[in-house]
Amino acid sequence: MAIPKAERLMNLALCLRGSGRPLTKRELRATIEAYLEVSGEDAFNRMFERDKDDLRELGMVIETVESVDGEIAYVARPDSNRLPPITLDVAEAAALGLAARVWQQARLAGAASGALQKLRAAGMPEADTDRDSGSVLEPRIPGGDAAFEPLMVACRERRPVTFPYRKSTAARPETRQVEPWALECWHGHWYLAGWDRDRKARRVFRLSRIMGRVTSRAGSFTAPVPDRVEVREAVAAWAGETAMGRARIRLRADRGYPLRARAHEVRRIDGEWDELEIPHGHGLGAWLAEFGPDVVVLEPADLRADVVDRLRAVAKG
Repeated sequence: MAIPKAERLMNLALCLRGSGRPLTKRELRATIEAYLEVSGEDAFNRMFERDKDDLRELGMVIETVESVDGEIAYVARPDSNRLPPITLDVAEAAALGLAARVWQQARLAGAASGALQKLRAAGMPEADTDRDSGSVLEPRIPGGDAAFEPLMVACRERRPVTFPYRKSTAARPETRQVEPWALECWHGHWYLAGWDRDRKARRVFRLSRIMGRVTSRAGSFTAPVPDRVEVREAVAAWAGETAMGRARIRLRADRGYPLRARAHEVRRIDGEWDELEIPHGHGLGAWLAEFGPDVVVLEPADLRADVVDRLRAVAKG
């Protein structure tokens, strides 16, 4: 089994920083297991040069020097790769504590916990960061979707992926071929933004609707990655948050809190129904259909027809 690139880079960084003397490529190849698996000198040289460039891009200072035998050698001196003293106020410490807990349900939870402990050992304030501090409210961002980790890796390494995806209006999932760009949490759910190869358009996918394994594919991206991937804006527009107008709906009493939170006006009709005026944007029909029999669309007519069509499609499935 091929050794992951992240592990290979970590081993190279540890060798360069911990050897105490410059190391030649020959010595590094004999020391790092991933390099031993490479067949051919040219392939190793290309891999090593890419790895070295990646470490430098990540901020590691790698010096090129001459070894005692006159060969080119490399070293990452501790004094050139030492972080400055970390000083955090209480607000910054609380933000870091929350960031570490983002990964509480992912496989990165151990690394996040270890990093937090190291920061505390370095003098990070304890206020608002301890689980047992007695805080009544502790905001958390769930990362428990099985698709989260493979998609995070695919976004970072620019790998195309495929996965079975079930839309809110579909009874069965269908395979999607996607070039993943970015992940972001919005309203308590994780979303992926990327290029849908089959539809030849930008799309946003909710991770909880990925119904099976995320599979990485060979090859490079076919569409350019935008400089700024606006995941939240795209999801907001699809969910009707970006208003193009207003819609009038009836909502069953004591139901549909997300709709009530966004309403411009709420009127009690009787003991069972309320009437709401809400922002109307692209994709609002898909969202309203999720509330099923608790929502009745009054106007506009095209939105009402959209929701009815979606509900009929679900009923037929």
